[in-house]
Amino acid sequence: MKTKRRLDAVSVTLVLVIVVALLCAGLVGAELYARHRADDVVAAATECVVQDKVSVSFGPSPFLLQHLRGHYGDIKIHTAGNQLRSAKGMKADINVDNVDLHGSANSKGTIGALDAGVTWTSEGIKETVQHAVPFVGGLVNTVTTNPSAGTVELSGALGLGSVTVKPQVADNGLALQVTKVTAMGAPIPHETAQSALDIFASTLTKDFPLGIHADSVQVTDDGVVAHFSTRNAPIPSAQDDPCFAKL
Repeated sequence: MKTKRRLDAVSVTLVLVIVVALLCAGLVGAELYARHRADDVVAAATECVVQDKVSVSFGPSPFLLQHLRGHYGDIKIHTAGNQLRSAKGMKADINVDNVDLHGSANSKGTIGALDAGVTWTSEGIKETVQHAVPFVGGLVNTVTTNPSAGTVELSGALGLGSVTVKPQVADNGLALQVTKVTAMGAPIPHETAQSALDIFASTLTKDFPLGIHADSVQVTDDGVVAHFSTRNAPIPSAQDDPCFAKL
């Protein structure tokens, strides 16, 4: 009799262990699937905005719990670095936190904080200006940065001409302020170059969704780095911005 009771106890224990193991496996599977699905949704929205491939990861907090609460945090997004809209060679590393998807009639929710570090390589600047900026683009053969002066020199082959610009924050976006224009080594008025660069810059980093704006910009040995951010931003509805349709 004692042996039978001992066997029954072992059987019950084994059943409980199997049930718990299956539940854990189910939860792990559901967590992984939910994370993968969320990665895809956020990636699709971001790729639509930046026009480049991106990778997305959520932080260590259980995603299913975040999903049940409709509140998400510690989201990291990295663009591939091919381009950011029309800016070739521009890459963004984005941190998103405090996302609340309890929406209203006017928005899908809010993003509490978004911070993006943006890098734009010298080679990317050259390629972008060559193809996107009238007058100036035809001059550009090389790009040289001067971190101490905070300037970028766009120069043509054989000393035919150059345009020196100073990247700066203006009207919540990035501007390229012309400081010097030369042709055959002689300085010339820079109004034409400035006008062309103003038009280009206005389409480069302005009018991002979510009220994202430029905070700072710095010239480095390899190009330009900038910081963008937004706080307590309403998430637009699909009617206002189709990029956010599936959020």
